[in-house]
Amino acid sequence: MTIMKIRNIQKEFGDQMILKDINLDIKKGARMGIVGNNGAGKTTLAEIISGNLDYDKGVIEGEYSYIGYLKQSLEHEFMDHFIDYDSEAIFKLTSELGLDKFHEWNKDRFKALSGGEKLKLSLSKICSKNPELLLLDEPTNHLDFKGIRSLIQYLKNYQGTVLIISHDRYFLDQTVTEIIELDNGESKLYTGNYSQYRMDKEREFRERKHHYDVQEKKRAKIENQINKLRNWSSKAHETSTQKEGYKEHYRVKAKKKDTQVKSIKKRLEIELAKNKIDKPKEDKTIHFDYDQKHSRHGKRIIEAYQMTKSFDERKLFINSDFYIKHGERLAIIGENGAGKTTLLSMILGEELVESGDLWISDSLKVGFLSQEADELDITKTVLDILNITDRDQLSKARTILARVDLHEEKLKIPIGNLSLGERTRIKLVKILMTEVDLLILDEPTNHLDLASRESLEKILSDFVGTLLIVSHDTYFIEKLCNRLLVIENKKITRCEVSFGEYNQTTRKPKKSNDERENELKILENEISFLIGKISILSKEDKEYEEFDRKLLELLKRKREISNHLMLSCKRCCL
Repeated sequence: MTIMKIRNIQKEFGDQMILKDINLDIKKGARMGIVGNNGAGKTTLAEIISGNLDYDKGVIEGEYSYIGYLKQSLEHEFMDHFIDYDSEAIFKLTSELGLDKFHEWNKDRFKALSGGEKLKLSLSKICSKNPELLLLDEPTNHLDFKGIRSLIQYLKNYQGTVLIISHDRYFLDQTVTEIIELDNGESKLYTGNYSQYRMDKEREFRERKHHYDVQEKKRAKIENQINKLRNWSSKAHETSTQKEGYKEHYRVKAKKKDTQVKSIKKRLEIELAKNKIDKPKEDKTIHFDYDQKHSRHGKRIIEAYQMTKSFDERKLFINSDFYIKHGERLAIIGENGAGKTTLLSMILGEELVESGDLWISDSLKVGFLSQEADELDITKTVLDILNITDRDQLSKARTILARVDLHEEKLKIPIGNLSLGERTRIKLVKILMTEVDLLILDEPTNHLDLASRESLEKILSDFVGTLLIVSHDTYFIEKLCNRLLVIENKKITRCEVSFGEYNQTTRKPKKSNDERENELKILENEISFLIGKISILSKEDKEYEEFDRKLLELLKRKREISNHLMLSCKRCCL
């Protein structure tokens, strides 16, 4: 059953066409994600679907009672009187979304709400009205990993229709079964989650590129024939003026060649007009060529010993020990309010250690990309912000800016006219223009579209210094980080595992450590046996490939168990 039909929707702002041909069928119970680059019109479409914004042309028909719309920019006018919103549905929903004991909150509690808590309250109020269609615009922006998991579980149990605008690839993979792509003002529907959509896009690109290459080869072949005919025609014209008695013969021959050229050229133009394939547009990518001369550091550039930090009577960390080595890539993880941003502030020297010690190498050069995209002076231009006078450096900066999709026309307009995503990229370029050893990023993907997130991953993959990242983008930190600083139970613990491995060890059904140690002993015996077998075989032997494959599987399992035992041991020391 289709609850909403959207046909040929157009929307302009001034002289800019944002949506020019949007066609969608939204079916009851559907789980749809809306994706597109910054400025593609995702929020505009959400405002139109919700009824908050009029469209210029087209038709929307539907059979639905109420649309619950969670806006990207949360408006909390209801917060002041939410305290009096006595509803069993609200209490149930806040509990499902991870807000503990909401019914016991007093007025003071509402004065210090985190972004995640505000989002959960907004969503609870919306869902308490039993919307038939739930429209969520960037719902994970202020949620920690626990909050994201709670929201995923809530949406799995939700019986209505869900439309989600999100740049969180993991969240989309877990919640949607269809993707609506907005590109150049038009919509296209793909079946599957985000990962399937990306595979389909890559397949489409390869197919279109193949057809384009075939077309261009054919064009080149025909144009080569035309050039040969033109050369023959030119020679015939020259000969017709030189040889007495043969002028008419060569004049006729030249005209014949001219006619052939016109005929072939016209056929080519007609064929291209009917079946022309434009060069496929490659996904937006960002590249940065690092030319950094890092000063030499010792192995450890940061070290904490028995570090404690409090705010008023609230303890964030107690007697915590950890270290960071040069060249490592670490993610800081913990629930909202655990102290992730505070830890970054302490490393940056903006917050003092209460007790214990936090040592930072004196020669360390630190670059910091904060999550606040509005801290730039909106009256200045991009070139003003970069403040570069050296000609070579300015040329380099312009090249990098172009590669992050900030071209010449945007460099001389006020920052206030640029999107939050563009401002984030400006801040990143400013940092990358300096030679930093440690790059600290606090929620760097918050205002970036999907293409920019994947491009940022490529930039940071090439970074040769140390990375320290706070992010709730699961795929982002899995791609970039292979170690963790975990803030849990008022302790900061270093873990020698990736986020994916950490998640597996904390969410799988529990085995006792004794069971794991026994399994580890069995694995070690099997590994020794296989190594002995492989050592007497050659690669040509039939059994070699099978033994080698099994050995790799056993080594992987051994690593998983060893990591879990190590993590378990560290947790026991908390």
